[in-house]
Amino acid sequence: MKIVVALGGNALGNSVSEQQQIVESTVVPIVDLMEEGHDLVLAHGNGPQVGMIKLAMDTAEKSLGKEGVPITECGAMSQGYIGYHLQRFLRDELARRNIDKEVVTIVTEVLVDSEDPAFKSPKKPIGSFYTKEEADKLVAAGYPVMEDAGRGYRIVVASPLPQKIVQIKTIKNLVNAGELVITVGGGGIPVAHEEGKTVGKLAVIDKDFASAKLADQIDADLLMILTAVEKAAINFGKPNQADISQMTYDEAQKYIDSGEFAPGSMLPKIRAAMDFVKRNPDKKALITSLEKAKEGFRGETGTWLRYQ
Repeated sequence: MKIVVALGGNALGNSVSEQQQIVESTVVPIVDLMEEGHDLVLAHGNGPQVGMIKLAMDTAEKSLGKEGVPITECGAMSQGYIGYHLQRFLRDELARRNIDKEVVTIVTEVLVDSEDPAFKSPKKPIGSFYTKEEADKLVAAGYPVMEDAGRGYRIVVASPLPQKIVQIKTIKNLVNAGELVITVGGGGIPVAHEEGKTVGKLAVIDKDFASAKLADQIDADLLMILTAVEKAAINFGKPNQADISQMTYDEAQKYIDSGEFAPGSMLPKIRAAMDFVKRNPDKKALITSLEKAKEGFRGETGTWLRYQ
């Protein structure tokens, strides 16, 4: 099978050294699937990482009086260093199992619509979590801030929907050649066509939506979204919490309408899975934890979403 695997940025640690330690173990279940003969394409989040880079660049701007670095360029930087860690440890794990594959990271741009309503209402959280007191100071300094799934407050930016992956032809060629591609990191670098030019947009594309777009454009058989929990659930965190093993597109929509999934957590994953199966009614999406990826693929756990 051809599988798009979307890794969460929060699962990659909060520092370069921590990320390296985590990635070394993260690659094991990924290579497990490859060892079974499946072709994988990796996507990943970058929320904490791009936030750290932006903070570092802002600090340098204040200290050195240099020009600031936009969030788009910070996103490109995060694609590079996260991809470097992933491809390095993936290559070593593949070699240990005598699997002959190249691993390559593509600094990926994703086309968005300049008129997307998201630009008028920034809601995508990035970077570190802040206390209420810290958040109030950020608001006073002009940063849009919102509470994120009960975990604290974060800076928010616009999150337009992905329209097309710019480097899709190259991605397809590499995948068809049997290589392992790491792409649409952090949802991709948002760009738009304006007055005959490609311009970067100050936004962050949700990596789950970008992963769904990727899976659709390369004709993947399965979209696998790996997160912190083994299954999606209704009444999450309550005494009557109930895990979901299977649901259809319509059932997922009913859960969304009743407010079951947190906007900054499970909701985008469910919506991305819905988007993929709607465009590909004969295929499925799986949401589960990294640790249970292999068992989830075998149908032993996870939340499976199908169109009907």
